[in-house]
Order: sequence, then structure tokens, then C-alpha cells
Amino acid sequence: MDPLIVTLEMDPRSRDFFDTVREAHFPPDRLFVGAHVTVFHKLPSDRMDAIVESLAGAALATGPLPFEVAEPFGLSKRGVAYRLDAPKAKSLKGRLVREWDFDLTQQDQGGLRPHVTVQNKVAPEVAAATLDSLRATFEPSKGRFEALALWWYRGGPWEAAGRWDFVGGDP
Repeated sequence: MDPLIVTLEMDPRSRDFFDTVREAHFPPDRLFVGAHVTVFHKLPSDRMDAIVESLAGAALATGPLPFEVAEPFGLSKRGVAYRLDAPKAKSLKGRLVREWDFDLTQQDQGGLRPHVTVQNKVAPEVAAATLDSLRATFEPSKGRFEALALWWYRGGPWEAAGRWDFVGGDP
């Protein structure tokens, strides 16, 4: 069965900025979804009910989560991303990991390193040029995560499986 992916969805201003950068630099044949931060990469779809229950509960208990755009950085010499400073988002992931009683991949068990990928799987010299360009024009900014989203991974395109807005008072 196809695995599930969980993402953090951001405020419209931040999403528009990152989508514009992604459209300029991401290989078009790989640009399947808009700007996001991946929290879990490969959850077992046979645990869908437990995952949905946890995500819905987390969203009800959590207010929007602030982040700061820290800097652009290279991804394995073949891509570029913006690093985000988001301690409350990291805490949210930790709570979800502790709540689930099923096996997670090593990557999904690990801590959240929030970032928005703006280029991936390109030639190293293309990634280096993009990184230089983004660093030259970088201006720190702030935003907030406003929702959790759940996706089916279909071997390329992602299919939406649910979205929960953060409505709680405590981030």
C-alpha cells in the first residue's frame, strides 16, 4: 500500500514566496505539490485511522506555529532549500512520535529539521549557482504554520488525504 506523508502548511504570504522560488528553480517534471515542510516521510497507510485521529487532535490543541526563515543551504550538492527556525514545530513532531505505537522509519523517528526545498535532483553546478543567487538576495523573514496536511504518496504525484487547521490557543 502507498505510504502516507505529513506536512506543515504555511501562511499564504510565506507559501506564495516559496512557491515563486520553487517555480523558478525546481525541475518542472518533479514539481508535484506546493511549498510545504515535510514532517513525516513514510507512514504506514494501514495505520490511517490512528494517524488521522492524532493529527486532528494535535490541530485542535495547537495554535499557529511561528517560524523564521534562517538561510538558504545546499542539499547534497544537487539541490537547495531554505532552513527554517521553528522550535514549536519540532516539539509538535516529537509529541506525535511519542503518541504513535507503530513502527516508524529511522528518518521519521528522528527530529524535525524544518526546511523548504526549492530545488532538487539537478546538476551540482546548477545547484551551486542557485545557492549563490539565493544567498546574494536573502532577507530574513517570519511566517507561521497554519495546518497539518496528510498525503498519499503515489510514486510521484501526491494525493491529498486530509488537512487540519491549527485552531488551539497554545502553539
